[in-house]
Amino acid sequence: MTPYREVHQSRTHEPTPYEIKLARTLEEVFTHVGHELVDVIAGLNARQVAAPDGEPWTEQSFRDEMHRLGA
Repeated sequence: MTPYREVHQSRTHEPTPYEIKLARTLEEVFTHVGHELVDVIAGLNARQVAAPDGEPWTEQSFRDEMHRLGA
């Protein structure tokens, strides 16, 4: 049996400022806007947190970024 791992034990690097901002904004969106993908995209864009390419989020850019981040 493998012991339980804390998320911080398995990450490959310290979160970047971008990753911290994205995580905090996602928590706010989940709390105040909703959990549906359309709500998340709208919440990120309303808060002017740009996608990695500097453009507004789309469903595809969000999926791609979550995949890249390992979420």
